[in-house]
Amino acid sequence: MSKNNLQLDENGKLKHFLGIEGLNLPVLTEILDTAESFTSVTERTVKKVPILRGKTVANLFFEPSTRTRSTFELAAQRLSADVLTLNLNTSATSKGESLLDTIRNIEAMQIDMFVIRHQDSGSAHFFAQHVKPGVSVLNAGDGQHEHPTQAMLDMFTIRHFKKDFSQLRVAIIGDIAHSRVARSQIHALNILGAAEVRVIAPKTLLPVGIESLGVHLYNNLEQGLKDVDVVIMLRLQKERMRGALLPSEKEYFNLFGLTQERLNCANPDAIVMHPGPANRGVEIESSVMDGPQSVILQQVTFGIAVRMAVMSMTVGR
Repeated sequence: MSKNNLQLDENGKLKHFLGIEGLNLPVLTEILDTAESFTSVTERTVKKVPILRGKTVANLFFEPSTRTRSTFELAAQRLSADVLTLNLNTSATSKGESLLDTIRNIEAMQIDMFVIRHQDSGSAHFFAQHVKPGVSVLNAGDGQHEHPTQAMLDMFTIRHFKKDFSQLRVAIIGDIAHSRVARSQIHALNILGAAEVRVIAPKTLLPVGIESLGVHLYNNLEQGLKDVDVVIMLRLQKERMRGALLPSEKEYFNLFGLTQERLNCANPDAIVMHPGPANRGVEIESSVMDGPQSVILQQVTFGIAVRMAVMSMTVGR
């Protein structure tokens, strides 16, 4: 079964959200437009709508997470769902229980949606293939494969500040090789029609064949930033690295860290983004992260509305 068929029902509507790859422009646009309608909810005194009242969402995090887990919890609560959050990196499968057993046991609690973060690529697709009909699966990050809701909150942020993708040059900078976010961002930017997507990284942090995703490669930060409208920094995924891919963090910052001087190579109104958590002084200097071109905190705020949108489009149908 193709990724596209697994995620969409017979009418082309979302039933699972597992990855950006295989989706189309109407679906991504619907996510962004639906998220737009939820932004006002976060500004109300009572920050709730009844769309998922009576539904139960299970957050299954087999990897540690703070920001993603918290925003998924808030999103479900603001849609009036009941929320069960399980930190399974110290439970279930570590006790010898298989992934399929975990699904079956938690599904027996009459769950309507699983939000899953797992260290193995493809795990969200595995879940989606084995849940009962009518149960939705959202991918909160699987291995080095995809992190689709993070990519969509990034797209929402870009659209909020830049409006039209068709004229934009976007640079994704840093540890492309180990980043599931970067893969989802590249797919989304190309589907949404960005004029150019650039990836900027040392050769040791570029995956083989990345050009096939429709990007232009740069190994020099200043050259890659020239005439860019959106700058997306990535965290060094040191926990995923094997071997000496970098001489040192200091050397990395000297060559690829985003300073104000380097940011000046981009267009004057370029925005700076980071999916977080950021390593100050490694990927980005504090003056840029806290500066007027940074929209990093707005990304976090928009993340709740985007995750509300995806939940409402799947379980709330």
